[in-house]
Amino acid sequence: MAQVLAGVRVVEHGTFITGPAAAMLLADLGADVVKVEQPAGDPFRAFRGGLYSPHYQTYNRNKKSVTLDTRQADDLARFDRLIAEADVYIQNFRPGVADKLGAGEARLRALNPRLIYCAISGFGPDGPAAGRPSYDTVAQAASGFLKLLVNPANPRVVGPALADAITGFYAAYGILGALYERERREEGRGRKVEVSMLEAMTHFNLDAFTHLFSEGEVMGPYSRPSVSQSYVLPCADGKWIALHMSSPPKFWEGLAQAIDKPDLFDDPRFATREARIANQEAIIELLTAIFRTRARAEWCRRLEALDVPHAPMYDTDEVPEDPQAKHLQLFVDAPHPQGGRWRTVRSPVSYDGERSLAVTAPPLLGDHNDALRAGSPWASVPAR
Repeated sequence: MAQVLAGVRVVEHGTFITGPAAAMLLADLGADVVKVEQPAGDPFRAFRGGLYSPHYQTYNRNKKSVTLDTRQADDLARFDRLIAEADVYIQNFRPGVADKLGAGEARLRALNPRLIYCAISGFGPDGPAAGRPSYDTVAQAASGFLKLLVNPANPRVVGPALADAITGFYAAYGILGALYERERREEGRGRKVEVSMLEAMTHFNLDAFTHLFSEGEVMGPYSRPSVSQSYVLPCADGKWIALHMSSPPKFWEGLAQAIDKPDLFDDPRFATREARIANQEAIIELLTAIFRTRARAEWCRRLEALDVPHAPMYDTDEVPEDPQAKHLQLFVDAPHPQGGRWRTVRSPVSYDGERSLAVTAPPLLGDHNDALRAGSPWASVPAR
């Protein structure tokens, strides 16, 4: 794939997810990313006595790793050399911590006025909550998003670390805008890019706030699925299927044929979109009973033949075997740094029809220390 960020140098001083995710997104587009870690490594590395956890692997491909304790003079000097040659610096410390590590914006900008300085925080750089610790669930809750995910009948946190990953996306988005502007500004001075998990998740939750401000409606976990007429249904073989029946009417007509109920719309509860929304529980009860009568593969065959929006609700281990996923070459591999092969999901972005199939496995801790001591890891073996 075209390396659209080839030549862009990124220093990532991140831990856990938000900072590493932002840097990984830039690396996927061809940026040269050096991950600066404490000598003990990113805490996300720790796993079963080792330093290569699945969590760490998720957000650290296509990078180089160096270990530096910037509170030590020699390491700070090495860090400064990296910054002097960098285009972007990313950190996700609590406000004030970067200054203690010699990585505050004023100091780094004095070294490199062109630097794009990205600071990711939990609640923003100042204000009454600025000093509070924030993790994924905290940000989801504070933004109102978590309330839309929790089943009131069985209240518990569900799903992956959405707030962490989404904040990383917003940070990368801000960095790309700043890079574009810098290249167009005559003096070429860099910007400070700031994003907090609270801001990112509140923006991601925009639809709920639009309903609040325009209609005075406080959305709940079933508000959108009711209006979009979305369902998850168990099949005879214990597997599940998902339907999204929002529009147009032909989809419901196709579903009625697929389930052998052409008279479905004779029932006034199901005759119109508005009626089906008002009687959501009744339609779910009806569909659940019907879908339990056949295996998922048979339902998929019937629904596809009638152009009904659906998908098997896969377990993770089923997705790599899906014919369309295989066709799109969604899963790629690379040499594992400790031998064998390492597998991941490629970048979803293609340029001019060319997919991003080249990837390097996440680095071992300090993999590029020798290159840094010898001069600069920018000059070491390219990440691709």
